[in-house]
Amino acid sequence: MPRYKLTIEYDGAAFCGWQSQLNGLAVQNAVQDAIERFSGEAARVHGAGRTDSGVHALGQVAHVDLEREVATDTLRDAVNACLRPAKVAIVRAEQVGPDFEARFSAVRRHYLYRIVNRRAPLTLDRGQAWLVHRPLDAEAMHEAGQLLVGTHDFTSFRSVNCQAKSPVKTLDEIRISRYGDDIEMVCNARSFLHNQVRSIIGTLKMVGEGSWSARDVARVLAARDRTACGPVAPPDGLYLMQVDY
Repeated sequence: MPRYKLTIEYDGAAFCGWQSQLNGLAVQNAVQDAIERFSGEAARVHGAGRTDSGVHALGQVAHVDLEREVATDTLRDAVNACLRPAKVAIVRAEQVGPDFEARFSAVRRHYLYRIVNRRAPLTLDRGQAWLVHRPLDAEAMHEAGQLLVGTHDFTSFRSVNCQAKSPVKTLDEIRISRYGDDIEMVCNARSFLHNQVRSIIGTLKMVGEGSWSARDVARVLAARDRTACGPVAPPDGLYLMQVDY
């Protein structure tokens, strides 16, 4: 039974997240339905990360097993045809070995969070970024973010609904840069807790606007208390950029 690795791009605004749920359309369902329409097979698609409702992806990765072998270009194009008009696209399809697992074979996940820092409302970026009106100091946000790099107990930055067995995670990198009105945070790690990236950017936004200092970020981390964290940033600006294997 051949196994295929799919690299998937999607606009998460219309979906309840990646993972199949009973209360709405998930990206996983959309891809599975498209594969079934093309192949006639009710195959389960396994994703590398469970992005939340409203979160986007530039490089989500999934794997699927099919009963018959299909040329990878044909698989990509045929599934994309069946996905229309949903804002989901198979960017690349590759045949892989049976030991490849989209989730468990991953060694690093890369997330991007986008803030547009201006007074004017969003037009082209509506639903694609977090609009923050108050001026933000991106350099101060970056410096404070370095306190979170490394291995820590991230209980303060973890959703109460997080199902991870341990709150201890290792962040390999947090990088915050400004490009005109755009502020981008890149965050890399092997794995993340539920809402961890959005909690981090919400806390660092408090630093950027001058409400908190880097010392407050250290205090939040040490508290190991969800209530100590800053506000959770909206999903609009979050993108799963890439998964490394």
